[in-house]
Amino acid sequence: MPTGAADPSSNGRAPYEGERSVGQLFAAATADLSALVHDEIALAKSEIRADVKRGVSGGVSIAVAAVIALFSVPMLSAAAAFGIHALGLSLGWSFLVVAGAYLVLAVLLGLLAYRSFKKIEPPHRAIEGAQKTADVLKNARPRPATKEEIDRALGRIP
Repeated sequence: MPTGAADPSSNGRAPYEGERSVGQLFAAATADLSALVHDEIALAKSEIRADVKRGVSGGVSIAVAAVIALFSVPMLSAAAAFGIHALGLSLGWSFLVVAGAYLVLAVLLGLLAYRSFKKIEPPHRAIEGAQKTADVLKNARPRPATKEEIDRALGRIP
């Protein structure tokens, strides 16, 4: 633009020295917005990464605790059976009582699981959304590809 010529976007007046045009302001705002979005994404990634590390650490701790608890079951069962035997019941009957208690517990947990599984329903909203999408796609008419799109797909145009 020649010196003294008016910028078409500035209402007919010449910009002052150091003053930016609308295009420059828009480019700067776009760059700032892009940087802001990138920074927000980086922050979200770092927060998620920290949460995942905490979750993995907690999951490993729970797994170790579960294995230790599982290994303690035979010892606790034997202790319970010997404790019942100390109360005066024969040793065979004591172990049978402990085994029966485990069977009762297993049946109760099985019934609880069965009730929970009966309450499971299919994802109605997701199915409805997928059906609506399928209906829209059935009624859509494809447009023919342009020569440029064909050339790009075939690798003729980078």
